[in-house]
Amino acid sequence: VQLVESGGGLVQAGGSLRLSCVRSVSGYSYGEYCMGWFRQAPGQEREAVTSIYTRDASTDYADSVKGRFTIFHDNDENVVYLQMNDLKPEDTAMYYCVATVWLGGPESLRSAGPFVVLQRFGDWGQGTQVTVS
Repeated sequence: VQLVESGGGLVQAGGSLRLSCVRSVSGYSYGEYCMGWFRQAPGQEREAVTSIYTRDASTDYADSVKGRFTIFHDNDENVVYLQMNDLKPEDTAMYYCVATVWLGGPESLRSAGPFVVLQRFGDWGQGTQVTVS
C-alpha cells in the first residue's frame, strides 16, 4: 500500500486543518482497510491519533483529540481525511497516515485493537507537518 499525505501547515491555536491521505489502488476492495493517523513530536514517542475501518466506518480516537478531530473516508476517491479543529500547540507534530488490509471484519479488529494492528502491520506515508502556534 502506498500512501501520500497532504494538508499540513502552520496554524494559530484554535484554528483548523484538514489532512488528506490518498491510498494507491490495490487488488483489495477499499472496504477492507484499517487506516489511521499517528503523530510524532520532536523528542517524543510516536502516538496513535485515530483510526477508521473502511468496511463499517467504525472509528477510534486518542483521548487527547476526542471532540476535536474527526476521521472520515471517501471510498470513491480512496482518500481518508483527518479534520482537526480547535488545534492546540501540543498538537504540533509530524502526522503520518497508516493503512493495512484487514479481512477479519470489525469484531476481530476491535478485539485486536486498531492502533495495535496499524502499528504492527501498517504501511506508512512520508508524513505531513502540522505546527500550531
